[in-house]
Amino acid sequence: MTTVQLHYIVELDNHRHFARAAEACHVTQPTLSMQVHKLEDELGVLIFDRSKQPVTPTDIGKRIIEQARVVLHEMGRIDQITQEAMGNFEGEFYLGIIPTVAPALLHRIIPKLRTALPSVRFVVEELQTEVIIEKLRKDQLDAGILATPLDERGIIEHPMYYEPFMAFIPESHRLGKEKFITNSELDINDMLLLNEGHCFRNSVLNLCNKTEEREEKPLRLESGNFDTLIGLARQGYGMTLIPYLTAVDLSDELQGFVKPIAEPRPTREISVVYSRTQLKIGVIEKMIASVIASVPKKMTEEKHHVIAPV
Repeated sequence: MTTVQLHYIVELDNHRHFARAAEACHVTQPTLSMQVHKLEDELGVLIFDRSKQPVTPTDIGKRIIEQARVVLHEMGRIDQITQEAMGNFEGEFYLGIIPTVAPALLHRIIPKLRTALPSVRFVVEELQTEVIIEKLRKDQLDAGILATPLDERGIIEHPMYYEPFMAFIPESHRLGKEKFITNSELDINDMLLLNEGHCFRNSVLNLCNKTEEREEKPLRLESGNFDTLIGLARQGYGMTLIPYLTAVDLSDELQGFVKPIAEPRPTREISVVYSRTQLKIGVIEKMIASVIASVPKKMTEEKHHVIAPV
């Protein structure tokens, strides 16, 4: 049994396809397939069921692959300990960030990250929460930035800031003349929402104490980004809720339609999340410091009423 073989079965589990796993390992498909077979012969068990498409681990294979991940992780930890002891932070760092956070946060933190970690190459992907958690479990991401609490097994959540919800309401709306609004005035049937899959959508539904059931209307509008929702609201199709940093980045003209929500002020908790087996803790700690330094101080201190994202 070799560490190369362990690496191959982990990648095959990640991709569930021999050709794609071989490509990820930078070897030919016959080479990867032969080494997986050799490991199975040595252990006397089948690790993968090749009769299924995509290829899937057997029950015993799942346990072997899980242990292989632990072995590879612990071997990598030795080098990581040495590098961090010498103050060397370098290499690639894979970060997933949800789409409702990325546009308002990335341009704030990237300059600080480049200063604090000049030898680290950040590879950033906009991904929805479920995909981030899945990729963390498969060691395809080093960390994620998303809304919490999630209480996912094996995933550590480190809250960084608390972002209030703001209401975007055009003048023609029934609440257009109000200086602020209350939670009781929010009507889900008058609300423009993000598409399903966005945790901010779930938070808005939870805030309004509603499920997915809404009144049937001749026209039901949803979108994948806040810019579209704001544009639809300005056209008189309803109101919408947006995060504080998104509101701050709006033009002066559009900020005139933004209204605060009275106490208890709804907020979302934004955290960095990572696997309990994560190696690059030193990079994560510096990233947390950069994020906290990039948002208004009051957002790191005032928790208010956190709305669950699930």
